[in-house]
Amino acid sequence: MAESQMKTLLLDHTAGVLTITLNRPEVRNAMSLDMVGELTDVLGGAEADPTVRVVVVRGNGGHFCAGGDIGDMAQARMKMAAGDKDAMAVVNAKFGRLCLAYARSPLPIVTVLEGSVMGGGFGLACVSDVTLALNNVVFRLPETSLGVVPAQIAPFLVERIGYAEAKRLAVTGGKVEASEALAIRLVHEVHADAESLNAAVKQVATRMMACAPGAIATTKKLLARARLEEPQDLIEDAAQLFSQAIQSAEGQEGTAAFMQKRQPSWVPQES
Repeated sequence: MAESQMKTLLLDHTAGVLTITLNRPEVRNAMSLDMVGELTDVLGGAEADPTVRVVVVRGNGGHFCAGGDIGDMAQARMKMAAGDKDAMAVVNAKFGRLCLAYARSPLPIVTVLEGSVMGGGFGLACVSDVTLALNNVVFRLPETSLGVVPAQIAPFLVERIGYAEAKRLAVTGGKVEASEALAIRLVHEVHADAESLNAAVKQVATRMMACAPGAIATTKKLLARARLEEPQDLIEDAAQLFSQAIQSAEGQEGTAAFMQKRQPSWVPQES
């Protein structure tokens, strides 16, 4: 989808890095259904584009994402009142499918957080491979204090920080600021200013592009299985994946580059 067609996102594709900026600053980038659709479509396009090596997601206007859009919620309530009892569930499930798409992407995903992080934005923060934050970031999980449940965030929150911490946050209507987010590994780095944060994003993207894209995709899939399967059940499959990788064009190039003491061909050349 071309940037000119976007209602809720800004896109920048530079040197293999696709930066997706949530662009509804007037509502702290609240995640509307339009945004959910555009985020899903853009990721699909990126996965089909071999020139995209890294995806970075961030927010415009000093916030990452302040949760779901109240307008969409109001429309769903009206549909329910008119007899469509599944209207709210349909809206909620779309947020879940968005998080799942980013969680399962073969591309490496980086989220860059500042200000408010709630709802679907919280989910994206949990499913990204690397999460970097400014020191003013504040995560909120207020659902139980509002009489509802963090339905779509729950599995990804448990995956990111574990059952005990996820349960603690859920039953206290959790508010997590930068230092605690780092301590419980909700984020991987916290930076004191925008300059430092942006430098970290560039460094992480550079490190990602030093890795072979096919190897990254296969490794992410294997790690996802390793969360749920016993080690002994993965031995034969993992051995086959290793064998296939070492015989692949990437494996042969990586081995040759190592022996010849040069960078492999997938590493961008410095201009």
